[in-house]
Amino acid sequence: MSHPYAVPQKPQGQVTRGKTARNRLRQLDVFVLRYDPGLLRRRDGDFANALFVDLGYGAEATTTLESAGRFRRLNPGLGVLGVEIDPERVTAAVPYAGPGTAFRLGGFNLPLRPGESVRLIRAFNVLRQYDEQQVLPAWKQMGGGVLPGGLLVEGTCTPTGAVWTANLLRRVESGTLWEQEALVLGTNFRLGFDPLAFQAVLPKNYIHRMVPGEPVHEFFAAWKAAIAETSPARAWGLRQWFAAAALRLAGMGYRVNTRPAWLRRGCLIWERPRE
Repeated sequence: MSHPYAVPQKPQGQVTRGKTARNRLRQLDVFVLRYDPGLLRRRDGDFANALFVDLGYGAEATTTLESAGRFRRLNPGLGVLGVEIDPERVTAAVPYAGPGTAFRLGGFNLPLRPGESVRLIRAFNVLRQYDEQQVLPAWKQMGGGVLPGGLLVEGTCTPTGAVWTANLLRRVESGTLWEQEALVLGTNFRLGFDPLAFQAVLPKNYIHRMVPGEPVHEFFAAWKAAIAETSPARAWGLRQWFAAAALRLAGMGYRVNTRPAWLRRGCLIWERPRE
């Protein structure tokens, strides 16, 4: 029997702070469930046993186990793999493993075993401590075992998860390994929806680009203007104001998803953001 810490090569990456809170990623999980339920349900071909990988779950197994419970509502047989680069964290998590749920030592080069593949990776609150030039290599390493059509959700959130941002990257058949599908900005409105709160938790590939001339800077400037222009909608509540501002932003030419269901949930989806 293979040792739970056995990996094909040295794990690539750095140890994170590892601190988290229960239900910190609940909003994100609900988003994923609604954004691409078909990916979680798929059981055809190689997807029959394809895994959900929680990369960098932290000092406790909590977020991996919580997500396993949520995602298995759609696919009871979904395999789940928690990956950590800190051996002590793996030791602490292994007792919580069970049928279909495993914890292994690893990094961006995922510790997959022969015959294993991946449908979904979540790498949250991991890359913020890296330099920007390390982001693309990390994405590339993570994509090694992901099936075409699979998804990487990579981003950052506040300590409670009230505000979060995420890159959505889709594994493609050919050409570049990942195609950037969207940048998502999410809130539960407990902190309102001040764009400054989102800027503080932008993914690493955007956080240092909040300067004039960069597309993400222009996007936020347009969003702030849209919020100011739609301020009368605040009288109807934050969710209505959020939706009105998003519609105004779309009217400015930005490719944002204006489905009411997303906007009511506090999800601003900027589709195919320009780098």
